Amino acid sequence: MNYWETKLIRLRGVEPEDGDTFWRWNQDSEMARNLEFVWPPVSVSQVREWAAAEAKRKMENDSFNWVIENREGTAVGFIHTHNCSPRNGVFKYGLGVEVSHRRKGYAAAAVVLILRYYFEELRYQKVTVQMHSENGSSQALHERLGFVREGAVRRAIYSSGRFLDELYYGMTVEEYQQRYGGASG
Repeated sequence: MNYWETKLIRLRGVEPEDGDTFWRWNQDSEMARNLEFVWPPVSVSQVREWAAAEAKRKMENDSFNWVIENREGTAVGFIHTHNCSPRNGVFKYGLGVEVSHRRKGYAAAAVVLILRYYFEELRYQKVTVQMHSENGSSQALHERLGFVREGAVRRAIYSSGRFLDELYYGMTVEEYQQRYGGASG
C-alpha cells in the first residue's frame, strides 16, 4: 500500500482541477468560522488560480497542503501543515472536512497519517493544533486521538459578534508512540 493511503483515505497533493472543489468548500461559512473566520467572497477564478499555483508548489519548510480523498477517490476535505520548525521539532496543522462527509473517520485518519509522517519520517517531536472554544467537534476529535488540552487564550478570536477563547491541544512524539506505536516507538 502507498504510504499516503489507509484503509479509509488517501492524502494527495492539490491538483489544478481542485479549484472548483475548494471554491465550493469556501461557501460553507460555518466551516470557515471553525477554521478561522468567515471569509469575504472570492471568485471561482481566484480559487482556480490558487489551486493551479498550489499544484506546482513543493513542500516548503516542511509545510504542505493535502487533499483528503475517501477510498472511492472523492475529495472529502483537506489538511495542511504550517508553522513547522525543524530546529525546535514542532509543527501545527489545520483541517476541514465537507459537511456531508463528516463523522466517517476521515479527519481522524488524516491526522494520524500526518502525525506518523512528521514524527516518524521528519523527526518532529511535538504538534500543536488550535481551535476556538465553540468548535466542540474539533475538541472531541483531538481528545479521542490522544491530544492533551494545553491551555486557552481568553477572548482571542472574534466570531459571530462575540469573543471566543482560543484553545491549544498538543501531542508529543512520546505520547504518539505510546498510543500508536510506530517505527520509532
